[in-house]
Amino acid sequence: MKNILFILLAFLSVSFRLHAQNVIKIGIIGLDTSHSTAFTELLNGDSDDEFVKEFEVVAAYPYGSKTIQSSYERIPGYIEEVKKHGVEITSSIAELLDKVDCVMLETNDGRIHLEQAMEVFKSGKICYIDKPVGATLGQAIAIYEMAEKYNVPIFSSSALRYSPQNQKLRKGEFGKILGADCYSPHKVEPTHPDFGFYGIHGVETLYTLMGTGCASVNRMSSKEADVVVGRWKDGRIGTFRGIKEGPSIYGGTAYTSKEAIPAGGYAGYKVLLDQILKFFKTGVAPISKEETIEIFTFMKASNMSKEQNGKIVSMEEAYQEGLKDARKLIKSYK
Repeated sequence: MKNILFILLAFLSVSFRLHAQNVIKIGIIGLDTSHSTAFTELLNGDSDDEFVKEFEVVAAYPYGSKTIQSSYERIPGYIEEVKKHGVEITSSIAELLDKVDCVMLETNDGRIHLEQAMEVFKSGKICYIDKPVGATLGQAIAIYEMAEKYNVPIFSSSALRYSPQNQKLRKGEFGKILGADCYSPHKVEPTHPDFGFYGIHGVETLYTLMGTGCASVNRMSSKEADVVVGRWKDGRIGTFRGIKEGPSIYGGTAYTSKEAIPAGGYAGYKVLLDQILKFFKTGVAPISKEETIEIFTFMKASNMSKEQNGKIVSMEEAYQEGLKDARKLIKSYK
């Protein structure tokens, strides 16, 4: 009987070690956003999804914004939340990188993404960077260029992109998209340029439907909302409405060659997590660098238009301004 028990325990021990070896270990940087706890719960919870079971969040570095109150106040509570799921809290990014295979950079403050991402890039670990990839267009360009320098695959996205309805529209299942009007809340955060902190959700929805190729932008603002109109190179027109007063809603309308179709809203974090995990397995980013950079160019052009009382601003002019800033940032890392 003792021999049978010994053999059983030995088998279970070997099985556990094999399982532990096969699990892809994820590290999270930044416990100042609900995304961190949501992803941890989905990955380390009791999911019966066999693909999800291939991954585990094993470590987290909690910091994090130090100046955005709504972010840094969350950190103590979120530390305790992830610890309940077996996550080790590290004292530095370097310590975290020694323990993981891949990284989710979740810090809510886009201004420190470049600094934190550089540590990840130098380690060679594959990295998902939550939106916004950077606080500004210049930072976004710099992050992608430095990732390429260190040959590290990255991508960044809002969960709104992967609403099933938006993916159907993007794939042309309802016909060719001739234009789109999209909306999301626009919560002003003084530390970030307009739309970069929160309005990016609706801008990303617009780009999910329209794709790249916007040529020029102009913007009208009021106390209640901001409306940005983009004209694409092929003549299509897309708009983004940033809602400052009223309900926190996400969605829009796509105008197709067949009919007007409602765009998808928020459909939970699992749809985005599935894409992140596929990315960690394949190293292939599901969204191009060019599309993400154009989203930031669109937002910068809209801000330039606002500063000029609604004047039409070319995307090329906005991009060149961002590129100047990126060159200064990149130079500081050489």
